[in-house]
Amino acid sequence: MIEKAAAHNRLAPALVASVIVEESAFNPRAHNTTSGAAGLMQLAPGTARALGVNDPVNPRQSVRGGCRYLRELLDRFHDRLSLALAAYNAGPTIVERTGTVPHLAETRRYVSDVLRRYARYRDTL
Repeated sequence: MIEKAAAHNRLAPALVASVIVEESAFNPRAHNTTSGAAGLMQLAPGTARALGVNDPVNPRQSVRGGCRYLRELLDRFHDRLSLALAAYNAGPTIVERTGTVPHLAETRRYVSDVLRRYARYRDTL
C-alpha cells in the first residue's frame, strides 16, 4: 500500500514510512485530540476533506491522502524536503512566512527525526 501510493506521488516509500512512524507509529487509529488529526498519516480534518479522504482512520485512504499532501508540499516548496516536512507538521503558512523550518521545538524535532529515520530506511527499504 505504501509503495503504491508513494510511486503514484513520486515519493520514496522510505520517506512515507518515516513520516508514518513519526505521525502514528503505524497505529491506524491514532488520533490527536488537540488538532483532530487522525490515522496513519495524521491528517487534520480540513486537510483530509481537501484531499478527498472521507475516513482518515482507513489506512489506505490515510496513506493515499498523506502521500498526495506530501507531494503537494514538496511541489510548493520546490522539493526542499525539510521545508515540506516542516509544513506537514506545522502548516505551510508558517513555513512560507519564515522561509525556513520555523523555530518551533516540536517542528524542528519532527523534521530532524523524520530525516534521520528516512536516511536509515533508504538503505533497507
